[in-house]
Amino acid sequence: MLTLPHASPDVPVLETERLRLRAQRLEDFPLAAAMWADERVTRHTTGRALTEEETWSRFLRSLGHWAFLGFGYWGVEEKSTGQYVGEMGFADLKRDMHPSLDGLPEMGWIFAPHIHGRGYATEAIRAALAWGIPRFQPLRPVCLISSENLASIHLAGKCGFREFQRTTYRGDRVILFRNDAA
Repeated sequence: MLTLPHASPDVPVLETERLRLRAQRLEDFPLAAAMWADERVTRHTTGRALTEEETWSRFLRSLGHWAFLGFGYWGVEEKSTGQYVGEMGFADLKRDMHPSLDGLPEMGWIFAPHIHGRGYATEAIRAALAWGIPRFQPLRPVCLISSENLASIHLAGKCGFREFQRTTYRGDRVILFRNDAA
């Protein structure tokens, strides 16, 4: 693989009891590609496993958000092992949908199946919200979740998100949530 010296955007490191949220690294890519290729992970997000090419574009988009907007997705690693276990954060995805979410900090998360059910997502989301809410004021973080993704709907509720609208996105029924926690 061709690699050249590069400057990475300034991505803050957030730590929780068990996790470290930090800039995604090139060495994370194989694990990210495996995660995005797993249909257990993608069934409620993209609706299908992603190719390495599609994952690479997502991977680069994350750092682009940090470079251009000052926020983006973190790579999430387990502190005890240093292993990459997922990604999450904020984005402005310019989605072609109504109502528009343009200009709003849209939160998203995705984690490897082997860590599901351990509370890692709750821990990571709460840390990211604690970082983001003061920075985005007066805007409130939003998220878009498939109406069939009961686990993420439950998780969003645990983290202070409340439903504000049901709509469709790319032909799928979705629910829009806003985080109104103070």
